[in-house]
Amino acid sequence: MSSKGGGTALTRRNYRLASDTDKPKATGIVNEKLLSDYLHHVFPSTNQAPAPASLRKPLGFQDLGAHLERLLSEGEPAEECRDQPLEGRLGPQPVVLDHTSGFEGLLFVDDDLLGVIGHSNFSSIRATTCVYKGKWAYEVLISSQGLMQIGWCTLNCRFNQEEGVGDTPDSYAYDGNRVRKWNVTTTNYGKSWAAGDIVSCLIDLDEGTITFCLNGQSLGTAFSSIKTGPGVAYFPAISLSFKESVAFNFGSRPLRYPVDGYLPLQNPPTADLLKAHKLLGYIKNVLSTSIDTQEERLVERDCSSWRLHGEATVLITLAHIFNHFAPLMCKVYLVEDVLMNFLLGILEGGGSVDEHQLIQQLLDLFWLLMEDYEVNECLKQLMMSLLRAYRFSPIIPDLGFQIHYLRLTTAILHHEKSRKYLLNNVLFDVLRSVVFFYIKTPLRVKEAGLEELIPTTWWPTHFDKEGKDEREPKDESADERLRRRAYERGCQRLKKRIEVVEELQVQILKLLLNNKDRTTGEASRYIFLNKFRKFLQENASNRGHPTALCPPEYMVCFLHRLITAVRASWDDGVRKSASSTRSEEAYVPPQLFYNGKVDYFDLQRLGGLLSHLKKTLKDDLASKANIIIDPAEIQATSMDDLDEDEESGAAQRPFGAAAMGGALARPSWLSSPTLGRANRFLSTAAVSLMTPRRPLTQPEKVKVRTLAVEQRTEEDIEGSHGNDGLLLGRPLAEPNQPMVDKSLLETVDGIVMMYNLSVHQQLGKMVVVSDDVHEYAVALKDTEEKIARCPARRPDILDELQKSQKVFAEKLNHLCRRLAWINATIYSKEKMLDVYWLLCVCIRTIEHADNTGSLFAFAPEFYLSAAMNAYSALKNYFSPANSMEELPGYEETLTHLAAILAKHFADPRIVGTDIKDSLMQALASYVCYPQSLRAVERIPEEQRVAMMRNLLAPYEQRPWAQTNWILVRLWRGCGFGYRYTRLPHLLKTKPEDANLPSLQKPCPSLLLQGHMADLLSVDKDMAASFLNSVLNQLNWAFSEFIGMIQEIQQAAERPERNFVDTRQLKVCATCFDLSVSLLRVLEMTVTLVPEIFLDWTRPSAELLLRRLAQLLNQVLNRVTAEKNLFDRVVNLRLPGLESVDHYPILVAVTGILVRILVDGDRQGISRAASVLLSDPCFQLHSIQHLLGEGGGDSSTVSVTSSCARPVVGSLGSGVAPVIPSAAAVERKHFSLHAYTDYISEEEKQKVERMLAFLTDESKQAAASTAPTSEDDLCPICYAHSISAVFKPCSHKSCKACINQHLMNNKDCFFCKATITGVEDYSKPAAS
Repeated sequence: MSSKGGGTALTRRNYRLASDTDKPKATGIVNEKLLSDYLHHVFPSTNQAPAPASLRKPLGFQDLGAHLERLLSEGEPAEECRDQPLEGRLGPQPVVLDHTSGFEGLLFVDDDLLGVIGHSNFSSIRATTCVYKGKWAYEVLISSQGLMQIGWCTLNCRFNQEEGVGDTPDSYAYDGNRVRKWNVTTTNYGKSWAAGDIVSCLIDLDEGTITFCLNGQSLGTAFSSIKTGPGVAYFPAISLSFKESVAFNFGSRPLRYPVDGYLPLQNPPTADLLKAHKLLGYIKNVLSTSIDTQEERLVERDCSSWRLHGEATVLITLAHIFNHFAPLMCKVYLVEDVLMNFLLGILEGGGSVDEHQLIQQLLDLFWLLMEDYEVNECLKQLMMSLLRAYRFSPIIPDLGFQIHYLRLTTAILHHEKSRKYLLNNVLFDVLRSVVFFYIKTPLRVKEAGLEELIPTTWWPTHFDKEGKDEREPKDESADERLRRRAYERGCQRLKKRIEVVEELQVQILKLLLNNKDRTTGEASRYIFLNKFRKFLQENASNRGHPTALCPPEYMVCFLHRLITAVRASWDDGVRKSASSTRSEEAYVPPQLFYNGKVDYFDLQRLGGLLSHLKKTLKDDLASKANIIIDPAEIQATSMDDLDEDEESGAAQRPFGAAAMGGALARPSWLSSPTLGRANRFLSTAAVSLMTPRRPLTQPEKVKVRTLAVEQRTEEDIEGSHGNDGLLLGRPLAEPNQPMVDKSLLETVDGIVMMYNLSVHQQLGKMVVVSDDVHEYAVALKDTEEKIARCPARRPDILDELQKSQKVFAEKLNHLCRRLAWINATIYSKEKMLDVYWLLCVCIRTIEHADNTGSLFAFAPEFYLSAAMNAYSALKNYFSPANSMEELPGYEETLTHLAAILAKHFADPRIVGTDIKDSLMQALASYVCYPQSLRAVERIPEEQRVAMMRNLLAPYEQRPWAQTNWILVRLWRGCGFGYRYTRLPHLLKTKPEDANLPSLQKPCPSLLLQGHMADLLSVDKDMAASFLNSVLNQLNWAFSEFIGMIQEIQQAAERPERNFVDTRQLKVCATCFDLSVSLLRVLEMTVTLVPEIFLDWTRPSAELLLRRLAQLLNQVLNRVTAEKNLFDRVVNLRLPGLESVDHYPILVAVTGILVRILVDGDRQGISRAASVLLSDPCFQLHSIQHLLGEGGGDSSTVSVTSSCARPVVGSLGSGVAPVIPSAAAVERKHFSLHAYTDYISEEEKQKVERMLAFLTDESKQAAASTAPTSEDDLCPICYAHSISAVFKPCSHKSCKACINQHLMNNKDCFFCKATITGVEDYSKPAAS
């Protein structure tokens, strides 16, 4: 071995140095006597009393080997005793899981045969070794807290997909998920377990008992008098459901919680352990002894001050020790029990990790005196042991265990050579090192010490009528205020302790991001970059296979630590180069998306597939970015060249394609905590990248070609003379802003991708604890109010209420402490600022990419998704603990995001339907809230007008429902009776989520309404096509709704028990909501731009008015007819149809009628009235119905009130017809008079005027209408007289029919000839 660590080069073969025969009196290092004293001091004899120095046999290097062998052999068990099997145990050593015959169901088993993950409904597996006598133990490391049954079984037990360990007579199990024990029957037992716990399974076959422990605490005897005797032996066994995972420790590593009297199933390596401890003692002796050559004596000193100075005596002594020590340090048991504990002991004194130089010196020694493969294996086992210890340590108040293990990890990674080896080969390839950045949430609050840390709990007790807690209750009592402040102080104490752990985790990442450590090859940062990219690829490409993904709770913590570390590194660089962009202004330059230096795997780009973009935009790349794609690159990425795709795209295929080749590979993430990752679903073949060839001359365009990730050098990332590295191909629109370290840009890009992959989803999931606190607080307050009202004569009720009160209070105490932990680790102000920084990065990146014109298509979709999701998280997940308004530059950021949503929801450069829908939904949500709506109003006028133009595009051939919803939100608050937040009949019910956009108070935008009015007034063609499409969709939506309620009514009238499909109810309610919103858009249009319908000089005005009148009459007739279909279905009050009611649809129709019949000019009113009355569907009593005058004396009519309606059945239960009661018969009509809180007096008067006007007009029309012969009626509608003749075919119809037909079709109704013109027709006078 050649030493790479500097100093004296020593190989294993020449450790033993013969004495120099020319110099018998001296060693050539120190004098013989001093050397002998030194060696006797370092290697003291153990089996005899220490002899005086004068009588001791001299010891030199030539005798040291034999002396050391003799010392190590002392106390070793005899050879025949060593391999003798222990009584009471049968089976091979080492003990592993029986993957050949001892399992049932589908499972994944780790390479070491100790970790297992369930992959079917309920899988079972047992170990290879059984016990029949004595006391035995093994441990199970819980990786996921789901449904598992862990324990013991005999060989006779037969398991299947329904029955597992504990479900058969001779098997016994503990289930911490349901907190029960199982042996055919089941009873409550133990505590609930969580991921990160360790379960010890103990069996005493002498007493016939089975006991379980959780994290070293006994849960009590679970089973006694178990079956024992001849032929009965018990195997460790487990049954687990889909995706649940554990790892076993039968004794291959030291048991974490050994129990006196119980032996591990696997023998510990006693002889090797004895040797290792002796050798470690000798190493400690060397470290604590120095030789004073001047005074020829040995000096005791502190180990921590020892340095590797290259002293020959010391080095040769250590070489002899390492000759025996190095091979032992390749064994996991010895690394964990001996080496890890020794290194942890060095750090126990406290102080910063940097102060403990001894660990650095020891690692230098390892690299110097051990073979490379031995150091590699030793470091790998050491990191695995540390990670396992970190992950499976219980949470205690000061987080001492976690801090202890992280400090040692940091100390090891401080060592440059060790860090690079671990980065290159272990941290991402063998280990799941992301676990180091995770802080687990304690499930059992008491054991975690949170009761001592947060002795006082507090929760909100003041709620408004919609169940929202009031941020600043004015009537908070002094006691409540004290409790709240005490709770907040406890939360702060907890937060400070968690911050210590977070700071250590950030330190680790800063070491991995070091780009100055080039003394031993490539800097750490560039190794980390490539590994991080592969980690992202694994998680991006395996999204359909959850077992292969990094759990999202780990991703959240990793993301926050990485942001902190990256920003710190970024700002360090800025201090050296003042002109560079600061981390607050960070963004990812657009050239990263197309120059091929960064791989985006198979992730979707805004413009579609990358191979397609390379072909279609190659000219734009050449002209705008000076990049010419190598023709071979286009060929290789084409869809047709399948052979090339097989070779270069292996890593881009979905997991199924990569895994089909051989046996099903073991997933790498949810699997066991042994952390092995040898098998994986993804092929680790090189991924495809483009990189520049060196330009011959500066101005030449750069041709790019593929390069594998592993081949990327620092120069490819950072660039050099004449090479921009990652920033190659800067477009002309992009400013030449200096960036500090280009490598950090790729890390920032990875952070955005990681947020989009799973972090956002996890942030939303953890909000449930806060929701639970709120629900229990409401329930507790309700219970306390009931106790106060409970009559004294009912002590039984009072007792039950007090029991409920106690349960709710206990649950709240528990949840409040858990919430404090979650707020500190996930929803703190610092975490909020991280997500806000991420949002700003995304916004700036999108804006810069947008400036590149057509090259915007290369940007990955996840930037837009991450921007929308990050905004949603800031608004919905971090409150009420932290408010978004407090963020720096909050309003400006909102405006930038509004501009992005307004511009890109209809951007032709974006082709993906999913991302388009997301943009549309985000904009729809944006306009529901006053602050974000004001942000939309603050964007430049040109962009606002363009947005409104896109919203008013015809509804055909695009998803129109969201567009319509946006227009409705801009109008809500201005329409007739349209100032409500919730519908009148739903006020007494509690909304599922009061934060939904649809439940926000109306906030109309007069500014955007003005833009809409201007556009529709000026552009007559656009106005006609827009309104035609709105009317078409209204016709469709209302017809579908009527068809569905007919089916529901028919189901209700059947005598047999029947069920209404929940999906059908949901679609029915959606069609009703769409009808209402389309009517509101028509009301908005007719209010803002009445001339579209009433100015008949416009080409389509009369036709649009006739279509509008026709649809309004249909809606009115269907909804207002007495005892009609609509009434009957509404009265059923089916779950899912809550929004279906008379009020929303009738008020919307009324709003349109009032606008055209009351608020217009005289000519407009006259035209509207004549068109409305001439429609054959017009019925005056439908208008009278609005004021409750349709069939009887209005003074005796009461309103159909929702709260009095009978509720029949529930979803999934039989729906029976409603039998009208006497009260129900009296309630005949809806009336606007009943809704005094919703409809103003002025609005009611307008309706009364409209009714009076229509009554008069209809009487006059009836008196003046002459009878028409059937031959003169339009043969299409039979409602109007013939008034138009078609050219050239001369067929006839009324104008309304032909005009409506010509909007969509140019062929004649009758002969299919192409119509070239339409002329007026009047019947010739009779001769």
